Amino acid sequence: MSYNRMQNAPLTPEANRAARAILRWSVRDLADKAGIAFTTVHRFEQTGTATETTKAKIVAAYAAHNVDITNGEGTGARLRKTQPAPHLADGEAGIIENNQM
Repeated sequence: MSYNRMQNAPLTPEANRAARAILRWSVRDLADKAGIAFTTVHRFEQTGTATETTKAKIVAAYAAHNVDITNGEGTGARLRKTQPAPHLADGEAGIIENNQM
């Protein structure tokens, strides 16, 4: 999936810092989650310079943790609402029958 189809707004250094703040990630945390070098994240936040592949990896790391890059009044990030897990009645194990697969 290409970088442009993965998100609604371009990844900017400001949006990157906002997304990291939502998740309470350090630069090193993001680098580890995205599978890129610490210096790459640091350089992007300082200069805005990064390859499209690097940006895609960063956006994918955020998406995996329910954070989207946005562009409303300005660039930023938001935490996606997640669906609550279905409640199982007491004694139910949540087993899927063969005919339900």
